[in-house]
Amino acid sequence: MTDPPTNIDLKKDTALTITWADGSSSTYPITYLRKMSPSAEARQLRERLESDPLAVLPSAPRRGGAHNGPLTALTAELVGHYAIRIRFSDGHDTGLYTWEYLRQIDPAAQ
Repeated sequence: MTDPPTNIDLKKDTALTITWADGSSSTYPITYLRKMSPSAEARQLRERLESDPLAVLPSAPRRGGAHNGPLTALTAELVGHYAIRIRFSDGHDTGLYTWEYLRQIDPAAQ
């Protein structure tokens, strides 16, 4: 199990930066977080794109998503001591980013 971060800094238009208990830090661009959403819908889309890189992506924003302009994070809230939920400007807000999952998808480790 991954220890909770010691600091979370959300710049809504650019990135989420996390300082971990071991002193390391990770920076996740907002568009990357949206692409890597742990929601079932996003996982299925990533799997589809892996098997068919020419698949047509959905173009309509999700419910409540009046999405004009660049993708941003509207809000972020802690969920217990194990995750964060982010609401994006395209209306997407399902999927919990657990600390363990964020460590796994750290862009610097990719």
